Amino acid sequence: MAPPRARALLLPLAAATVLVASTIFLFAAAGASRWRPADTGLPPGVEYWLTLDLLASSSAAPCGPAVRVADSRDADVIFVPFFASLSYNRHSKAVPPEKVSRDMSLQEKLVRYLVAQPEWKRSGGADHVVVAHHPNSLLHARSALFPAVFVLSDFGRYHPRVASLEKDLIAPYRHMAKTFVNDTAGFDDRPTLLYFRGAIYRKEGGNIRQELYNMLKDENDVFFSFGSVQDHGVSKASQGMHSSKFCLNIAGDTPSSNRLFDAIVSHCVPVIISDDIELPYEDILDYSKFSIFVRSSDAIKKGYLMRLIKGINKHRWTRMWKRLKEVDKHFEYQFPSHKDDAVQMIWQALARKVPSIRLKAHRFRRSSRSERGSK
Repeated sequence: MAPPRARALLLPLAAATVLVASTIFLFAAAGASRWRPADTGLPPGVEYWLTLDLLASSSAAPCGPAVRVADSRDADVIFVPFFASLSYNRHSKAVPPEKVSRDMSLQEKLVRYLVAQPEWKRSGGADHVVVAHHPNSLLHARSALFPAVFVLSDFGRYHPRVASLEKDLIAPYRHMAKTFVNDTAGFDDRPTLLYFRGAIYRKEGGNIRQELYNMLKDENDVFFSFGSVQDHGVSKASQGMHSSKFCLNIAGDTPSSNRLFDAIVSHCVPVIISDDIELPYEDILDYSKFSIFVRSSDAIKKGYLMRLIKGINKHRWTRMWKRLKEVDKHFEYQFPSHKDDAVQMIWQALARKVPSIRLKAHRFRRSSRSERGSK
């Protein structure tokens, strides 16, 4: 059976451009091929890939799970093309003499615009889709826009009343490591048993990184080191993951990070130590077939983690490695989108939520009509 198709409405371009943090959307709206990530100096976020995909789609020539329609009454969902992650990354700090950051100002404009539209009033926002993938994006607008479906990286910085797995979507980070194409480096070709390269000293839930570093730094066949994107850090991490059997994915400031997806496209079996992590497409993708999950309380027990990893034999590891090579396509962002890549998987996940979205919209109309009738 073919996957359900989600139909989405892109808000009118003339109105939407005023809501965007920079001219990025003007370039995309005028012609998707004109804009490139290098124009901003920042890696493109989830918003970018979804918007590009919609701009290239139409009901006249559908080519993927999402189809852009001209009339909101024909749409299953209303896609809001606000580049929240870019707005936070570029404009979250107020520039004197301004006392309010441009990011906050843009969020206020976004809320005012959306709630005034007939589409929002018709559903109370229940059928709107807002991408806020950076953990700190839309900090000020969340409480006003919470009826909408959020596309997030995790729920680490969200109140349960604002975001939840029942209402919202988890999308993968764009991986930074190079995809291991034509990977034939099996169990015996990967000399490092366990690999981690990244920030070791973190706040909030990431304190476990320092504990694990102290426990594992002197273990044989373990590479555990500080690393960053500077000094060819991404290239070094790619090389390290490609030559390792297992890759640690430890909670940091938030439950998730791009490191998990770096491991997946490197076909390095992820060892996930993050009790509150939520995973993309988990309703159809069984991560236990290609990942190892370890509770934080167990991971910091002396000797526990190494016994667990060393207890996984070549046959079991190879089975997970082969599965990684099958699923890595689900974590690739690209344009044009390809069958079952990250862009299309997100649209498919949204399509699976359409029945519950309709239910909420219908219930909102029932209550709103009742209120109008009582006046």
